[in-house]
Amino acid sequence: MTLTRSEVTEVLGPVGNTLAADIIATGATRQELLEAWMWVNSDEALVGEGRELPRGRVAQLADLLAPQDDEDL
Repeated sequence: MTLTRSEVTEVLGPVGNTLAADIIATGATRQELLEAWMWVNSDEALVGEGRELPRGRVAQLADLLAPQDDEDL
């Protein structure tokens, strides 16, 4: 089932409307969002466990959640 705004907030805490809409637009499930959040916050631990790098919607969500570099500023 596709995520709702409420579920996005439950997983991530307060987020902006644009990010929430972008996440919901991926068509991801709550489980995929949880997995993406884990990758963004503890990728070294997951790689150390031997998990494969995220693919598909999980990778797309991880890209949305990853901190943006300020190199272009």
